Amino acid sequence: MVKEAKMMLIGEFSRRTGLSTATIRFYIRKRLITPEVGRSGGQNSYAHFTERDVQIAALVRFGQTLGMSLKEIAKVNNEMQQIGISRARAVELMDMQLEAIERKAQDLDVMANYLRAKRDWIAGGQTGDEPKLADNVLCTV
Repeated sequence: MVKEAKMMLIGEFSRRTGLSTATIRFYIRKRLITPEVGRSGGQNSYAHFTERDVQIAALVRFGQTLGMSLKEIAKVNNEMQQIGISRARAVELMDMQLEAIERKAQDLDVMANYLRAKRDWIAGGQTGDEPKLADNVLCTV
């Protein structure tokens, strides 16, 4: 027996994903999320979201935290939807994401070290040279 996917309206989808309805509608316009559209409750057509849409929304947000543009995310999403992603392509995408995370981790480490040094400088009565963030070059993502 095939289990039918639970459908959600935008309000429940918003609660599940933590996205505002405005953001959800924006993602729909950009074709990042493609819910089913059906008629319920009169003349208005309603978007019906599934658990798969929840997972796609999470991937979009994840991609954004890595610094990917919505255009880049849409390209990968379209690739997945249209032709699927080969094992080699999946590894390539994950390697790119790992590199982005590692660069961000380096930047965060530089910023944390600067903040520690600045805090210690202030707590120690501001003696000696003031720590400067510019002395520690940040990576570019």
